[in-house]
Amino acid sequence: MRIRLFMFLFLGSFIVLSCGSGGEDKLSGRIKIDGSSTVYPLSEAVAEEFRAVAPNVRVTVGLSGTGGGFKKFIRGETAINDASRQISASEIKTAKENDIEYLELRVAFDGIAVVANPKNDWVDHVTVAELKKMWRTEAQQEVNKWSEVRSSWPDRPLNLYGPGVASGTYDYFTEVIVGESGASRGDFTASEDDNVLVQGIANDVNGLGFFGLAYFEENKEKLRLIPVDDGKGEPVKPTTETVASNKYKPLSRPLYIYVRKNAAQKKHIQKFINFYLENAGKLAKDVGYVAMPDSLYKVEQQKFESFTSSTSEKRTGTQNSDS
Repeated sequence: MRIRLFMFLFLGSFIVLSCGSGGEDKLSGRIKIDGSSTVYPLSEAVAEEFRAVAPNVRVTVGLSGTGGGFKKFIRGETAINDASRQISASEIKTAKENDIEYLELRVAFDGIAVVANPKNDWVDHVTVAELKKMWRTEAQQEVNKWSEVRSSWPDRPLNLYGPGVASGTYDYFTEVIVGESGASRGDFTASEDDNVLVQGIANDVNGLGFFGLAYFEENKEKLRLIPVDDGKGEPVKPTTETVASNKYKPLSRPLYIYVRKNAAQKKHIQKFINFYLENAGKLAKDVGYVAMPDSLYKVEQQKFESFTSSTSEKRTGTQNSDS
């Protein structure tokens, strides 16, 4: 009798623990993510946490830039694309031609940081009009010194740094600052890797550049954050508060992930996306972004639930297939 009671209690405990785990440890498969270098730290943080609860699911996160990531995504090469801008009209057209259906999900807010070398002692703020003067296409012939932007600034070379043209950050910056997405001078130091930009500006007293706020937070001992005046005479630095309230204008923006529909039919990817939306708020703060309100995460979860409810899991081979 005592042996039977012990076995009953042991099996009961095992069942409770198994149910409590949600079965994530039994999931298997691959999830390929690529895209924005800005969204990368958040997706990598989510992937790292997910690996702990679903160790048999292999999640890889690349950083080809938003545009480079979309090229892979709309060819069906990745399950998820990180994006610091919305999908473009030409990308939508190609996706339709390739029969790629997808869902856009917001995951956090971000501010684009304008940064200078710490030894730069002449810039206390910059206006949107001055940024346009530096970055517009014509500036390549007309503006090559700091003094040519503002007469009180020194007669020093103006060395600019920014994300490459495949970057969603570049697209967004040029859209709101220059007035046309993808239009700028071409003689700046460009890289899809924000760490390269950090090192460039940190070693160049005449340097000025821009990238996602999270990369400044990670490297703030190497750089100086420049407040931006949107024309109202009130320079503002990007912070959690100013980005969330949209006081930091016009360089605040939402961040996205895009999910392919046929990939979202697979159980391990559904679990990952739900995990992403459940944990993005906390992890966004950890990696330097601004969490959305809980109500917005619930909206995105409902969108994803509706997106997957009309599809059925392809039972044969889905758990171990690549995505």
